[in-house]
Amino acid sequence: MTTTVPSLMATPPGRYYSDPEIFEQERDRIFHRSWFAVTHVSDVPTPGKFRTARVGRENVVVVRGHDGAVQAFLNVCRHRGFLLCKEEYGEVRRNLRCAYHSWTYGLDGRLVSAPHLAKMPDVDRGDWGLKRLHVREYLGYVWVCLAEEPPSFEEAVVHAITRRFDDEQAIDSWQMAELKVGRRISYTVKANWKIIVENFMECYHCASIHPELTSVLPECVQGYAAQYYAGRGLSFREDAEAFSVDGTGGFGKLPGITEDQDRTYWGVTINPQVFINFVPDHVIFHRLFPISAERTIVECDWLFAEGVPEGARLDHSVELFHRVNRQDFEVCEMCQLNMKSSAYETGGVLVPHEHHIAADFHSWYLGALETA
Repeated sequence: MTTTVPSLMATPPGRYYSDPEIFEQERDRIFHRSWFAVTHVSDVPTPGKFRTARVGRENVVVVRGHDGAVQAFLNVCRHRGFLLCKEEYGEVRRNLRCAYHSWTYGLDGRLVSAPHLAKMPDVDRGDWGLKRLHVREYLGYVWVCLAEEPPSFEEAVVHAITRRFDDEQAIDSWQMAELKVGRRISYTVKANWKIIVENFMECYHCASIHPELTSVLPECVQGYAAQYYAGRGLSFREDAEAFSVDGTGGFGKLPGITEDQDRTYWGVTINPQVFINFVPDHVIFHRLFPISAERTIVECDWLFAEGVPEGARLDHSVELFHRVNRQDFEVCEMCQLNMKSSAYETGGVLVPHEHHIAADFHSWYLGALETA
């Protein structure tokens, strides 16, 4: 779609949000070439602990090795393609063993043994280990990339955060590697992953559907996504002491939070699948796992300082963004219903409050999709 009205910028056509063939292209050209935040490091705390997840069309297993390092592999036995680790979370004592024919791999991915392997002297075990993936630990999360040659992690991930804060050290205030997962909620959203990203990136809708959020962050009523202005956050209302449904409760602030960061909300998007929300006493970390053109799993972690108690007080802090998530996902699903409509065949438009979506997301997305 094109528009000659300066106030309106075009979105991609509706088929980009519903066509299975385009989704397959996204898997190859975006999901399989980007850094994905798969899981929190606390999900694999000790040797043998593992977590599986879907990245693009691949099933991935993240496991902590005997040397203490985190490894990631395609969750596929090299013998006949059997799913190696069937559970989403689990633990093995020494090795990863295929339940089909007992091919056994070390936690470093090496083929350790297989029935009658000694009778096959021409088989080099080193050639038949698990397919290893690139791994980085950052902000307390394990990030993986399926590409043979991954993009620069600093450019793709770290720079997205430093650019948002307009400060290379600002992120250090939250000491995210020291935070614990206080609550995790997984949402199944019947909507294309890009609709969810676009929704998160703008606040034009906030006054319409987020009464609790706009109560705590009054600037949201104006509709501008001020959290995307470099070096600028959104201030709490004057009498709000915490980022909660009624502005009460909370846990003070994390030790490293500066005066400029106190009583302020910051939001960051890391293409293609991470949203991070920073407030003085906790961090909310979203990860998108696109399953099909019209279905996305969103895993949301609420991160708190060590020692923050479970129970009602924690529930009180979690409830605000849990409501925001449900409100957002409901409208995303309502949009998805019409992506095949003739009324949206050529796409929609972005008003000035949303123009940054075109600059920061659509241009990146279309560039990545068109790069074969």
